[in-house]
Amino acid sequence: MGRINEAFGGRLAAGARPAVVSIDLMRSYFVEGSPLRLPSSECLDSAARVLAAARENHVPVVHTRVAYGPGGVDGGVFVRKVPALRHLFDGGGELGELMPQVAPAGAEVVLVKQYPSAFFATPLAPMLRAQGVDTVVIVGVSTSGCIRASALDAIQHGFIPLVVRESVGDRTPEINDANLFDIQEKCGEVVSETEAVTYLSEKR
Repeated sequence: MGRINEAFGGRLAAGARPAVVSIDLMRSYFVEGSPLRLPSSECLDSAARVLAAARENHVPVVHTRVAYGPGGVDGGVFVRKVPALRHLFDGGGELGELMPQVAPAGAEVVLVKQYPSAFFATPLAPMLRAQGVDTVVIVGVSTSGCIRASALDAIQHGFIPLVVRESVGDRTPEINDANLFDIQEKCGEVVSETEAVTYLSEKR
């Protein structure tokens, strides 16, 4: 997709202290019968490779998952707007578990959230600042919701967002591509898996 307006699309240089934020790679997006299931699991395999590169190079990794209290009491209006989220009520059960390919390793933190952004009502921003992080490498699902919201919040918190193209997914390729285009235009840098792995592998 080509450029539309030269007023947008400035370039952000990645910083020297990255962290990887792996967003909502839960069973609900990948197992048969789930109302949130994506048409492909390719993003999951790509995200696993990005996480492996981060771990090999001692780059911090943070995970998020979604879970709600009984009846979605802590989900506000959002759970009414997206009825499929009712399957994550009461802690999320099996559908709320992270996929084994991207399961947390060692002391990696898992943040539980109720809304799209990984930053909203979570300690993510201060936790990253305390580690001197200046850049967040974003993988996960879904591009039009939690990925886009997290990239926008990242830049609003002063972090450089790098969204890994092959490591994110959505309900259709068209939705995915349109949102990646808009992220690149307005609130982050969309990079390839190869670029992300190379960046994470640089000496720090």
